[in-house]
Amino acid sequence: MRNIIDLDRWEEIMMTITRNKTRSILTAFGVFWGIFMLIVLIGGGNGMRVLIGRSFSSFATNSCFVSSHPTSEAYKGFRKGRYWSLNVKDVDILRSNIPEIAYIVPMLFSRRGDNNILYEDKFFTGGVKGVMKDYENIEHQSLVYGRFLNDIDVNEQRKVCVIGIRIYETLFAKGEDPTGKYIRVDGVYYQVIGVVETIDSDINIGGNAEETVILPFTTMQNTYQTGNSVHLIAMTGKPGVKIQTIESAAERVVKQNHMIAPNDAQAVLLINAEKLYKLYENLFIGIDLLIWIVGLGTLLAGVIGVSNIMMITVRERTGEIGVRRAIGARPYDIMGQVISESMVLTGLAGMLGISLAVYVLELMNVGVTSAKGYYAGFEISFWTVVGATFILLLLGSLAGLAPAFRAMNIKPIDAIREE
Repeated sequence: MRNIIDLDRWEEIMMTITRNKTRSILTAFGVFWGIFMLIVLIGGGNGMRVLIGRSFSSFATNSCFVSSHPTSEAYKGFRKGRYWSLNVKDVDILRSNIPEIAYIVPMLFSRRGDNNILYEDKFFTGGVKGVMKDYENIEHQSLVYGRFLNDIDVNEQRKVCVIGIRIYETLFAKGEDPTGKYIRVDGVYYQVIGVVETIDSDINIGGNAEETVILPFTTMQNTYQTGNSVHLIAMTGKPGVKIQTIESAAERVVKQNHMIAPNDAQAVLLINAEKLYKLYENLFIGIDLLIWIVGLGTLLAGVIGVSNIMMITVRERTGEIGVRRAIGARPYDIMGQVISESMVLTGLAGMLGISLAVYVLELMNVGVTSAKGYYAGFEISFWTVVGATFILLLLGSLAGLAPAFRAMNIKPIDAIREE
């Protein structure tokens, strides 16, 4: 068999492909579109994974949240539909009964009032949230200015606050350090000690942190006169502990403490961040599978088109192939020639499709970066490109296999019949 780098062979391959340009272009388009769709779908899926994943990045994935809801079962003399609420004692009881808890934080919220946050002649409509120091271990927040709440702020009931970045941008001049300044929230003045921003998130506990004023829990207790009531309790598990274990134990302890029927499925509201994260992961496993099925299916359709066209080409070249056999060409020389033509046609179309797909993904990244201010991750890895190239070459050789066997079986006498 002649050497693979034989220039005469490659010149002949290019002549064969360009002999009927329209047919070659239309045939190559199927492969081009198939690999283009596969790469764009993979890169798009990666970008969507990053974008949606940012919704979970601000919260500890091993966290859960407990809240109250009217009972749905009568129990120990209490009627069905009884209203009850969590309280500060629940925090201590949960902490002492569930050693797997790493952090536990009671939370208070205030309903938004119109233009309830003021500084000089500027105002903002935002939420108010009362938390403990450890809350920053549950909802991760990046400090732009100052610091977060500490134990002294909580213990001494200081009138200090941490504000979200959007509140800062509305009330203060760009680049101005707001720490030490006083803002009025629902008629009460608080000293700003910090400004926080969070990654874009669709998960919000008590409102978007960037549009919320965060107060020490005890300060909010006194200012808003909430007594011992708690609106929400947030918890995280210790490393290696599944939050499902803590969630089940917390539900049991709270029900015992508030005389709620053990089988009451509605009285205790539970939000499991780990379960939501797993749901997200399973969703993208299914999306990835669908991407590969659709992408490879489209690519396979294009390759089948190449195989069909190569069959037509071999039929048209029956006389030429018969003459070659008559002057000494071996069957495997003919077979190698046809497979090479198929691989070249598939490879050229595929490389063009991959290049255009990468360019489109880069344009998508530029667009999202301009709109959102961060890199979206619409991209594919180097090894994905290598794998796609290998698949192209493999399918290209398979596409030429049937036409090659047909060409290999052509006998010299067929050339005479063709004439």
